[in-house]
Amino acid sequence: MAIVATLPSPNLFTPPPSKPHNDSTDKPPPSPPIPIPKYPPRTPKPSKPPNSLSFHRRTNYYKPVSDGVIATDRDDRCVVVGDSGVSYLLPGAPFEFQFSYSETPKVKPLAMREPAFLPFAPPAMPRPWTGKAPLKKSKKKQKIPLFDSFNPPMLAGKKGAKVVEMPGPFRLGKAPVEGRSREEVLGDPLSRAEMKLLIKPHLSHNRQVNLGRDGLTHNMLELIHTHWKRQRVCKVRCKGVPTVDMDNVCHHLEEKTGGKIIHRVGGVVFLFRGRNYNYRTRPQYPIMLWKPAAPVYPKLIQEAPEGLTKDEADELRMKGKNLIPICKLAKNGTYINLVSDVRNAFEETPLVKINCEGMHASDYKKLGAKLKELVPCVLLSFDDEQILMWRGESWKFRYPESHAPVRNDEGHNKGTSSMSTTGSSNDITQNSYNKTWVSRQKLISLWKRAIESSKALLLEETELGPDALLEKVEEFAAVSQVAEHSYTALIISGQDATSNSKIDVKQQSELEGSDIDDFNEESDTDSDEVDEAHDPFEHAETSIPFGSLPLDAIAEKLSSD
Repeated sequence: MAIVATLPSPNLFTPPPSKPHNDSTDKPPPSPPIPIPKYPPRTPKPSKPPNSLSFHRRTNYYKPVSDGVIATDRDDRCVVVGDSGVSYLLPGAPFEFQFSYSETPKVKPLAMREPAFLPFAPPAMPRPWTGKAPLKKSKKKQKIPLFDSFNPPMLAGKKGAKVVEMPGPFRLGKAPVEGRSREEVLGDPLSRAEMKLLIKPHLSHNRQVNLGRDGLTHNMLELIHTHWKRQRVCKVRCKGVPTVDMDNVCHHLEEKTGGKIIHRVGGVVFLFRGRNYNYRTRPQYPIMLWKPAAPVYPKLIQEAPEGLTKDEADELRMKGKNLIPICKLAKNGTYINLVSDVRNAFEETPLVKINCEGMHASDYKKLGAKLKELVPCVLLSFDDEQILMWRGESWKFRYPESHAPVRNDEGHNKGTSSMSTTGSSNDITQNSYNKTWVSRQKLISLWKRAIESSKALLLEETELGPDALLEKVEEFAAVSQVAEHSYTALIISGQDATSNSKIDVKQQSELEGSDIDDFNEESDTDSDEVDEAHDPFEHAETSIPFGSLPLDAIAEKLSSD
């Protein structure tokens, strides 16, 4: 180690000497095959102004519109904006076409999200030049006959042939008649038995038209006619938002298709085509090739709704956060009783909330717009997938005295020192007072139902003595017993039992004579109906136990004697 320390260079791992540099052999580096592009420096995008309008998520198009024609083409087809929203007017059309007839808001649109053009195919399109002359027309023309319901093709023996429904049903001595108007196509009204025979085969199968969140769309009209080509009744199943107002859906179904609704259960509608329907002479409408973009409508939620200031509306929204919803709506459900449930809830409380968790945002917003019009009410918010509504200042109670007034107790007007001690007792008295008024409202509704069903009597004369009041009660009791057939049997022991029982039977037959005559009249008028024993819609089962009628008691007494 001492020898190594005496060496001039202590580094034992020096690199080897490099080769001498020769300048004559240097070559320039090869140039790249493709020049590197030079891009301009990026410029920051201009910031969006705070008060600018929010555009559609797929386009930046926004054009305000006013009432009237906003676009036309060379074939006199135009796009019209009116009270019913955006519609398309074609020459010779029976009515203005729309994408949805039942779910279009009854508010004028503010702007369009896309250029106004018709979603239909052009009436005629010239052949583009392909470099060759068009082929000559064949002399042998294939004549394809149109489908005629009055003379359907004979396909009984062919493989894969479908059933063809003839016009009808017809009574004896009648035949189909060509008709153009709706009354002529429908023909004579259907009897009850004919309706049952038409509906019964459609209860079990799933050949139907599904009507969803868009309601009755334009292309469904042609779809219903294709169902009518093979069967006399078209089954339409409605789900989702349109079921809130089923009367509106049924009105548009009958108006646009020309059919007649013969049966309706929940969200299922049975649409009859008519006795004299012919597929060949049906109204033919052009098909929409795409769904037009929905226009811009006014906002449903206002910061200060009608009848409220902004602070009052914010206070109601804060109260609504702790409010329990009256119901929870399922996706693609049937909401037939929703309007009546909201109205009943508004009888008890000024705020109502509906839970819409799991539903599409557009669905519960459409629900809110429908409830605002049908109930009516004021929408406050759609936060947290909940619909919060206020009944408004112009709400009319079902019964004039149904709402409980605020009770003015002395404890409420005292100072703040006594508020802490008497606050809980005052709340209890106020709650009990409100419950008294609520029970009074329910009693009024029960009384009205009893009067309508002839189980209670409303006295017009209030100043009656005890004897007059007793006579009224006995007279009403006799009438109600006759209506309910609740007379007790009169059993007399001895030899006169047979004669007295005959008298009782005669009285009983006189009481029931009107019912028997009515039954005979109904049986004569409905002689052409189907046997009631095989009726799938009515199951007449008596609610009176065997042996409870007076006649049964008399018969038992006679048999024992």
